[in-house]
Amino acid sequence: MTTPDVSAPPPPPVDEAPPPKPEPPKPRFDELTVPENSVVGIHLDTMVSSDTAKVEDKVTAKVSRDVMIAGRTAIAAGSKLEGNVTVVDRGGKFKDRARLGIKFTTLVLPDNTRVPIQTETIFRDGDSPGNEASAKVGASAAIGAILGAVIGGKKGAAIGAAAGGGAGTAAVAAGDRNAAVFASGSPLTVRLTSPVTVFIERQQ
Repeated sequence: MTTPDVSAPPPPPVDEAPPPKPEPPKPRFDELTVPENSVVGIHLDTMVSSDTAKVEDKVTAKVSRDVMIAGRTAIAAGSKLEGNVTVVDRGGKFKDRARLGIKFTTLVLPDNTRVPIQTETIFRDGDSPGNEASAKVGASAAIGAILGAVIGGKKGAAIGAAAGGGAGTAAVAAGDRNAAVFASGSPLTVRLTSPVTVFIERQQ
């Protein structure tokens, strides 16, 4: 009978395979880029008039239709645009048209994410005052001539015409300019001057 050699080292342990590493979580959002020169339909929230507006006044609008990229909605209808008045020219009473300019700098998505954007300036001109002023002066002169003729014949007609013309000029000079106006709810389009990148929740 042999005695076992208790001094022999135990067999080496069997190496176990390390547990597999967990897969990294899949991103929950897709990145969509609206390219430069894309056109976005909007409706203004408030009226802006060259008679009362000042440069840097705030302007807001809402996107009126979805902006689609690769079949996905990048900018949903109802998203908000924030911007400023950039040009205010009240114009003159006889020649110069009034002019307004607005542009947008921030996109606010439905989840309140704020994204910087750059857009072209949208301009709006008032009606030319020249033709309207001439019409007013001419009408006043004609009325003056009729009244003068009734009162005192040809001489009266000449005096009446002169008086009527003078009154018409004074009326136009005292009248209001033709303001440039962006009406509340106006449907407009605005063009992007740089790309806009947004992150949209990934579809399952």
